[in-house]
Amino acid sequence: MTTASSAPTHTMTMPGDRELRVERIFNASRDRVWKAYTDPKLVAQWWGRGNKLDIEVMDLKPGGRWRFIEHAEEKPFGFEGEYREITPQERIVQTFGWDGMPGNSILETAVFEDLGDGRTKVISTSVFSTPEERTEMLGYGMEAGMAESYAALDRLLAENRDS
Repeated sequence: MTTASSAPTHTMTMPGDRELRVERIFNASRDRVWKAYTDPKLVAQWWGRGNKLDIEVMDLKPGGRWRFIEHAEEKPFGFEGEYREITPQERIVQTFGWDGMPGNSILETAVFEDLGDGRTKVISTSVFSTPEERTEMLGYGMEAGMAESYAALDRLLAENRDS
């Protein structure tokens, strides 16, 4: 994604017919980015594009469930999945689905790479059951919503530089 501003952006590629790969660099240490992804109080501040987010469950362990309700456009949207793998500071593997989503759950992997200069690269890979499901998800505005969430995460990380 390219913008005219100097704000950080993401890159999205499609390495296979069922995959999306997104890379995004955050101006914060890996510890801080990891905490923003795994502390429910922080997740609630950025994950839902900055909208009000209720975390119904976030059982951060293999086999644990997660369910978030985003309040946007005056109506709630439910998202949920199961954690498959948690490697602290390095990797989260989970399923992803949203209420009303056609098809199967998406398998998502987020890798946290310390760039050694106070910045962190997050590499997110989403694997869909079919190429058509990937196309449908993109048609629902997945990339724009993700960019809005990443912008909210940037703001959160900038506000909490000392934590």
